[in-house]
Amino acid sequence: MFYREAGQFKTSYIADGQIFPIRQDRIGMALVLAVAFVGIPALANEYWFSAILIPFLVMALAALGLNILTGYAGQLSLGSAAFMAVGAYAAYNFQLRIEGISILVSFLLAGLSAAAVGVLFGLPSLRIKGFYLAVATLAAQFFVVWVLTKFAWFSNNSSSGVISAQKVELFGYAINSPMKKYLFVLAIVALMALLAKNLVRSSTGRAWMAVRDMDVAAEVIGIPLMKTKLLAFAVSSFYCGVAGALYAFCYLGSVEPDGFSLDLSFRILFMIIVGGVGSILGAFLGSAFILLLPIALDNLLPPLAALLHLPFTNAAVSHIQLMLFGGLIIFFLIVEPHGLARLWQIAKEKLRLWPFPH
Repeated sequence: MFYREAGQFKTSYIADGQIFPIRQDRIGMALVLAVAFVGIPALANEYWFSAILIPFLVMALAALGLNILTGYAGQLSLGSAAFMAVGAYAAYNFQLRIEGISILVSFLLAGLSAAAVGVLFGLPSLRIKGFYLAVATLAAQFFVVWVLTKFAWFSNNSSSGVISAQKVELFGYAINSPMKKYLFVLAIVALMALLAKNLVRSSTGRAWMAVRDMDVAAEVIGIPLMKTKLLAFAVSSFYCGVAGALYAFCYLGSVEPDGFSLDLSFRILFMIIVGGVGSILGAFLGSAFILLLPIALDNLLPPLAALLHLPFTNAAVSHIQLMLFGGLIIFFLIVEPHGLARLWQIAKEKLRLWPFPH
């Protein structure tokens, strides 16, 4: 009953086209942002910032990039981690070789560098699609890692390819604590999520969805397939590139090419499957689920094993985690293909009708 728009009249096209047309949604989003920017910094400790919150935001941004490509444009990709690697190493080199460059400019250029690489590996989408396109993008995963390992220039002549990210400073202000890094990452992710939300509601987003649903019909009604598909690869790779820069500078601090492995690409793919394909919210829900589930299992399984007198070792806990991941992915693909975001949408629809029958 408290989630109804009764009495909320829209008297202009601008009001009707709001991102959150229902007042309760706007209030809820304001509360979420207030908790994220004010409540969490006041209550969380350094472990939460460094080990949970920052990686959650970074991976959510990467999942958001993949969701734009796969969920909205319908183009499969298994090279998300490679584009993150391009962003991380590009930001490192911009900071290293251009004196006095702002960290935000470095991240922007890193995203553009990843977008250029994404367009290059998105060219096969003009001829192939589906499983074959996924295999073509898989080539980016191995090629980028090979380039970063083979050519020492990208890692400033490091023999192992490992780079140590420079200090993060913004307008002379040092961002050198976990809480400051969290707020910095949160501001970037919130802004880019807002841009993505507006983008998918624009004519570009509608063109992506038309190509996703039926590319032949989209071309018949005048949507240029080449421009639309390559733009989806560019925007998706840009988001992954910025996520990679944040991954290196604000989370790990030191990265290597092998750290952006195929396993990381699959984890990002699992995030959008579990969270919801074709949903901005799904990227955040999937990231939270994939990152928090192992932590919950690490804390729950050993006491449960001791209570039931089961001989669980650390290896057994790791295997159980993998089994649960696989089982949950199969569950979501069969029971709810649209993931956690769809379940949240259904819950809101039920609240709009409660307590009446539906």
